[in-house]
Amino acid sequence: MKNTKTQEILQSIITKAWQDETFKQELIANPLKTIEKLTGEKLNFPEGKKMVVQDQTNTSKIYLNIPSKLNLDDVELSEEQLEAVAGGNDENNGFTWKEFEAVVSGFFKLF
Repeated sequence: MKNTKTQEILQSIITKAWQDETFKQELIANPLKTIEKLTGEKLNFPEGKKMVVQDQTNTSKIYLNIPSKLNLDDVELSEEQLEAVAGGNDENNGFTWKEFEAVVSGFFKLF
């Protein structure tokens, strides 16, 4: 499967942060400006939102990100997504349910 443009940009940002400490510190201090400088493109970032970049490269720690709650009132599903929710599709990003369960149970064995 081919990466999307967004995935390629994220990959390049992470790779550069791993390789260049100065870039990483600039990314943490001012993420939007640093990403725009790297890509040469203005980011279309939602008004009123702030991007937070945290250094999670310390290998002696396991990091857990708690995302915001979804506002399902604002979500509109495509026909394909509706079919998947209704049981017409058993895909989970290419994982079977058995593989998904194995990954999840493996994660919880860490605790």
